[in-house]
Amino acid sequence: MTDGEFNIDNILTVSEITGQIKSLLEESFAEISVVGEISNFKAHVSGHWYFTLKDSNAQISCTMWRGVNNYVFFSPEDGMKVIVKGRLTVYPPRGNYQIDVRSMKPAGVGELQAAFEKLKQKLGAEGLFDEKFKRPIPQFSEKIGIVTAIDGAAFKDMQSVARRRFPIVELVIAPCRVQGAGAAEEIVESIKLLNTRDDIDVIIVGRGGGSLEDLWAFNEEIVARAIFESRIPIISAVGHEIDFTISDFVADLRAPTPSAAMELATPDINEIFAFIDEFSYNFTDNIFSLISDYKETVESFLSSYGFKLPIDNIRTKEQYLDNLYFRLENNFDNIVQNSRVRLELLKAKLEKYDTNRLLERGFTIVKQNDAVVTRLRYLNKEEKFSIIFYDGETLLNE
Repeated sequence: MTDGEFNIDNILTVSEITGQIKSLLEESFAEISVVGEISNFKAHVSGHWYFTLKDSNAQISCTMWRGVNNYVFFSPEDGMKVIVKGRLTVYPPRGNYQIDVRSMKPAGVGELQAAFEKLKQKLGAEGLFDEKFKRPIPQFSEKIGIVTAIDGAAFKDMQSVARRRFPIVELVIAPCRVQGAGAAEEIVESIKLLNTRDDIDVIIVGRGGGSLEDLWAFNEEIVARAIFESRIPIISAVGHEIDFTISDFVADLRAPTPSAAMELATPDINEIFAFIDEFSYNFTDNIFSLISDYKETVESFLSSYGFKLPIDNIRTKEQYLDNLYFRLENNFDNIVQNSRVRLELLKAKLEKYDTNRLLERGFTIVKQNDAVVTRLRYLNKEEKFSIIFYDGETLLNE
């Protein structure tokens, strides 16, 4: 083979070289973990996720397929630092290599905290935390909706508190996962389900304590908006007293624990019985005291000057009415008389300017081209014109 010539046996097509690179990369990098910052994140309508993972010196494309991404417990956003696991693949139509992501988690607690603060600032700016949107919690609820895990300790604690404080209340649970991938979506569906009923007085949304990662479903934007849009008042009860989530800020009331939420949603039956006992004990004394007070009031009315001489009061009022009638009658007559005088004056003015009266007195009217000629200089002697008398009209210059 001379210079400038090619060996046909060594020439590869684009597909062949891409296929060899694909095999080499996918065999050599079948399982990798990569840390980087998300950028250009896009959740496609197909359900797949596409994004770029980058650091200060390089970047790599990533895909995460629908179904696989259902196991991610948080919502990825641009700027979030994450650790992904997967395999390196090649997309032949473009010749690009990318990571086929199988799992994703935040690179640290700081990333979740940053996402928390970012969403808190966003929803706060939209007004979702404003006090003007907070609704009062009913004092005597007949049915309380609960959004939590049915097998969790939080639900058992709320049941115990309800039985102790207000046994007649009915608890309606819309069970859901409260941790991990898909938990936020299930919480939203449970809130919406309870809102389809007309007999729920208040909803408690919550769970027991845990790490920031465990509680993250209650920091998701979709949960916050579902709480804000609920037509039924909601108490947020997530974690322990020191834990705060986005749900706490959006809800109508925040409770430090699920048990405390049930205490806020129910009256204490012992306090109700104590009130009834106290009311019953003092009932007779209170009634007699009210009767005595009203008796004194009635006696003071009966002994007053007005009750001693009622006929005088009536006659005084009658005289007052007569005076009013007399004044009204005089005023009416005056108004009628004044109106007649004004009408006569107006009539005289109208008659003064009546053209028939002027013609009757010997005056005439000159008209030319259907218009009244008011001055001699306006009369065109070459054209025909008419003179109107009281008893008729004559046409000149015919």
